[in-house]
Amino acid sequence: MKKILIADKLHPVFKTEAERLGYEVDDMPNISREETLKIIDRYSGIAIRTKFKIDEELILAGSNLRFIARAGAGMDNIDLAVAAAQGISCINAPEGNRDAVGEHAIGMLLSIMNNLRKADMEVREGIWDREGNRGIELRDRTVAIIGYGFMGQSLARKLSGFGAQVIAYDKYKTGFSDEFAREVSMEQIVKQADVLSFHIPLTRETRQMVDDEYLFHFRKPIILLNTARGEIVNTAAVLRALKNGKIIGAGLDVLEVEKFPTLEDLEWYSELRKNEKVLLSPHVAGWSVESFRRISEVLAEKLKTIR
Repeated sequence: MKKILIADKLHPVFKTEAERLGYEVDDMPNISREETLKIIDRYSGIAIRTKFKIDEELILAGSNLRFIARAGAGMDNIDLAVAAAQGISCINAPEGNRDAVGEHAIGMLLSIMNNLRKADMEVREGIWDREGNRGIELRDRTVAIIGYGFMGQSLARKLSGFGAQVIAYDKYKTGFSDEFAREVSMEQIVKQADVLSFHIPLTRETRQMVDDEYLFHFRKPIILLNTARGEIVNTAAVLRALKNGKIIGAGLDVLEVEKFPTLEDLEWYSELRKNEKVLLSPHVAGWSVESFRRISEVLAEKLKTIR
């Protein structure tokens, strides 16, 4: 059986290329989790973004599943252990949106360093404050990247023209220094960083990793960027660090909770939305016009590896 269920919104190129490889494809982007449970046993593969979790219940219901295709980078919405136990291959497409993430992180960083959000709002309100909106430059500052996979490497490449010093730490890789970043220890990260950017997956180990204790060790005031997963950062700790000067600006594309109205009910959200030192975006760093297609192209190419 070579049949794929597309259970989320993917670029049409995925279906086209999958059919070219001999798959029968049912494109059902509006299907619910409950509806999927009823029919998943008819398919050898399912393609998903983030609409619902591919958990143990769904995996075991897919008695004919051979692969799960995640249209994106992170795999935290798939129970990888259960999939592996069932002999199901899991593929993703971090190559497809790494440029989008790298550019978004650069955009957030430059906006924070040059007070663009504040300056724009003030000019619209009739305030012409040049001194209060003087920026700082990237040149000769140290950008520390946590996680040197596809996303971290993309950011490092894009920083290469700014004259910044780029260092990187990855707990699960060694010997990865290249022309764009120098591998260092975490001890060196906390001593040298002016900018701290996260590019790590969400796991049991990384959930709430960035807390008061983590931030305490940094020697210099930092700009913090998170374009990875919101749950790796304790937002209340970031707000406290902004108050005491440990963090001088934060760019957050992702949050611990990313749905309204639930988000509005959280105590820290009210403070976060009012803080002028924080720049927010709605989890779109990897979701550019171009990456929407590129992700599906990468996934379709990886179908060739499924046996």
